[in-house]
Amino acid sequence: MKRSKTGALGALLLGASLAATGCGSDSAASGDSDMVRIGITQIVEHDALTSAKEGFKRALAENGYTEGENISFDEQNAAGEQATATSIASKFASDDLDLVLAIATPTAQAAAQAITDIPILITAVTEPEEAGLVDSWDAPGGNLTGTSDLNPVEDQLGLIKELAPEAKTVGIVYSSGEVNSEVQIELAQEAAKDLGLELKLAAVSNTAEVQQAAESLDVDAFYIPTDNNVVAALDSVVQIAETKKIPLVTGDAGSVEAGGLATWGIDYELLGYQTGMMAIKILEEDADPATMPIETLTETKLVINKSAAANMGIEIPASMLDEADQVIE
Repeated sequence: MKRSKTGALGALLLGASLAATGCGSDSAASGDSDMVRIGITQIVEHDALTSAKEGFKRALAENGYTEGENISFDEQNAAGEQATATSIASKFASDDLDLVLAIATPTAQAAAQAITDIPILITAVTEPEEAGLVDSWDAPGGNLTGTSDLNPVEDQLGLIKELAPEAKTVGIVYSSGEVNSEVQIELAQEAAKDLGLELKLAAVSNTAEVQQAAESLDVDAFYIPTDNNVVAALDSVVQIAETKKIPLVTGDAGSVEAGGLATWGIDYELLGYQTGMMAIKILEEDADPATMPIETLTETKLVINKSAAANMGIEIPASMLDEADQVIE
């Protein structure tokens, strides 16, 4: 770990007290040195990842860290490019940072490869062990820990049977280069067997390929997991589902708000908040990422978009509406 930030707020108050008693420019320099500096790297811009980032910052703000006063953020977005994520990670490795937040699997992998002496927190990473980021969920073993967004894939696919009982085939567009997507595909394949569904897959390498991939699938329903490239181009899949009049179930609540039909999903803002609380333990208590288990959100919520249902020609069962935690009109 680069340097201790134990009692960062107390040190800041001490610096202010010394300034008041006439220490002048020396105390000002001390105040600067006590500024907590955090680098944030995000793979692409979409609602779920941005919500995780905002939740992370809110946790810090609610615990005494005021941006511009005692904490600063260097926020970078790789725009879906792995090479850019690698460049951002290399820059962070040489910067005078106290902690790095890596949002999503590709940026987490880039950060883990480049940064060895600064604590790294990850969030919105589905399977950190499979991605080679940690030794295990319970004992990460290095300078990296954080939160996983592993979602209830079986429950989500089950929504298709409720919304379209006659459905036999489900199309999934996913990024072949994202470990988190490959893990979800494996979970979906297992769940599909039990649900009597046949999966048809279309792999993409970037956001620009999503629309063509979705159009290539002749299916009765779509399922879009928490795949960064695909979620960034969700509008195109929504349009195809509406044209074909088939349901589109998603892997996160933000995608339902963006036009998907339904999900059992996690709240990414809360996931980011939980990650922010882990950051406070590292900054103030010298907690060691190597021994901090990967955390998850234990609660999911049923989110339904009634407008999307109308556009896709789907009648939502009354029992499902009654069960929903959130109904988008």
